[in-house]
Amino acid sequence: MNVIRFCLLFAILAYSQVAKTDDLLTIYQQALQADPQLKNAELKVEIGSNQKSQAIGQMLPQINISANWSQNKQAANQSGQSISSNYPGTRYHVSLNQTLFDFSKYWEWQRTSKIEGQYVTEAIEARNQLIYNVVDRYFSTLEAEDQLNFAKKEVQAVQKLLKQIQARFAKQLLKITDLYATEARLDQIFSDVAQAESKHITSQESLRELTGVSPNSLKTLREGVKYIEIQGNLQQWIEMAQSQNPTILAKITAIEAAQNNVYVQKSKFLPVVDLQLSHYDTNTGYQSSSLGSDVKTSVAAINVNLPIFSGGITTSQVSEAKNRLQLTKNDHVSAVRVALKETSNAYLSTNASVRQIQAKEKALKSASKSREAMERGYQLGVVTISDVIKSQQDEFSVKKDLAQAKYNYIKNRIRFMYATGSINEDNLQEINGWLE
Repeated sequence: MNVIRFCLLFAILAYSQVAKTDDLLTIYQQALQADPQLKNAELKVEIGSNQKSQAIGQMLPQINISANWSQNKQAANQSGQSISSNYPGTRYHVSLNQTLFDFSKYWEWQRTSKIEGQYVTEAIEARNQLIYNVVDRYFSTLEAEDQLNFAKKEVQAVQKLLKQIQARFAKQLLKITDLYATEARLDQIFSDVAQAESKHITSQESLRELTGVSPNSLKTLREGVKYIEIQGNLQQWIEMAQSQNPTILAKITAIEAAQNNVYVQKSKFLPVVDLQLSHYDTNTGYQSSSLGSDVKTSVAAINVNLPIFSGGITTSQVSEAKNRLQLTKNDHVSAVRVALKETSNAYLSTNASVRQIQAKEKALKSASKSREAMERGYQLGVVTISDVIKSQQDEFSVKKDLAQAKYNYIKNRIRFMYATGSINEDNLQEINGWLE
């Protein structure tokens, strides 16, 4: 009895493992933990914060303490007599330096502040990119799986038809050309199955690239989802993309950082003024000679350093900074153009997918009726087997196109949100509700 219970429990656990399915949110959580690009973006935010702290630290007081303890031996020759002495030496030095006037440090602080903001925006972009990739690859995998299933179902339908034809051919009720036509179609579908299997495996590997683990069976798209066109004027969406797309915003901040770097380099031509406070306490002098007693010295000074000539290095650094600024501006122009193109393309493609879904749903009803009519006509001998095969092929083709249109709608819609900078985890929640 215990053996039976054990076997039953083992069967239930095995079935639960096989039957386990992943939804969109599960894949996203896996990707969050595994995506190296997102981790690098988050690390860059910390690096930017560290660089800003270092730049601020350069403008704060610099305090140093040094101490020296020594045992000294001194020998001297006076009037033909050798005189030597042993004595301990101590030295203490405390100094404080405070920058009063150094524009290069100020602009370096401004530059690192902009870089920190740039890295924060890039981290937002990395998360948005991950959300987009998860949705795109998830539904690309479902699409490949559907195409494979449709191909297999078409194989079954043609195999069933082939058996009927073989039976009728054995009774000499039809021509051998009908048999050859059906076999040729079956061979073609087998080729389609092999191609669909390859695409399915490729799409699964693409999904595994995000999560680092092989995906379980994926929850499929349910029936009854309402596919609605994107509302609003395209020009308004384009303006929205320009104002809140993280890639564009990061480029704008990068331009500001590059401009500040130009100021940093130009500031190297200016004088540097700092305040120095120091205190010395020592009983040894030049070359550790004994002073006989402790000597304490306090100094307050203002130091001025004016660069005159550095071999052309500063001029070259200014020129380099200006060129880097222009590079950053060019990157910004390129990013704006890409975002606007993606916004427009995704907007139009999403709305076109809605109309395509509606058209394909009507076409599927017509194709199903046509296939049924052809099968009845073939039984009555009024149509050829080629007509039946063609009607089956048309029906499966419409089914594939309808499924593809639905997946295209979802992928184009998330691409539109990504391009406009409006994508977030709420979108994942919404789309996840469209799954079985």
